[in-house]
Amino acid sequence: MEIHKVTHNFFVSAQIETADTDAIAEAGIVRVICNRPDQEVPVPLQADAIGSAVRAAGIDFAVLPITHQSMTQSAVAQQSELINSADGPVLAYCASGTRSTVIWALGQVGTLSVDEILNCAAQAGYDLSDLRPTLQGLSTNV
Repeated sequence: MEIHKVTHNFFVSAQIETADTDAIAEAGIVRVICNRPDQEVPVPLQADAIGSAVRAAGIDFAVLPITHQSMTQSAVAQQSELINSADGPVLAYCASGTRSTVIWALGQVGTLSVDEILNCAAQAGYDLSDLRPTLQGLSTNV
């Protein structure tokens, strides 16, 4: 598992495994958000199994599965609330970390500039430059 820092309190990664919980705890993560739908992974990697291991390590666990079709304003708001209500750093994961970064980026419209959003994502290793027109469009509506 490789954790990518997006901001001082938000991190993303590809699919995590139950064996990763010690490293997640050592990183100071207080909440893990599963953005990966169960249908994409075998049972040992589904949210119930990962959630049990994460909770056993004393870390809060939330499930908000995201697909391109389900990345709605409501889902963006839910993700933002899960991040903002945590008492410390949050780790969100999906297949590669991209979806988790995209939904974070959409939730930053009105808080950060489009350039700041894209720079944070890029520094974490995620090129979201194709998202610029969407972010700019949403920025004009805020």
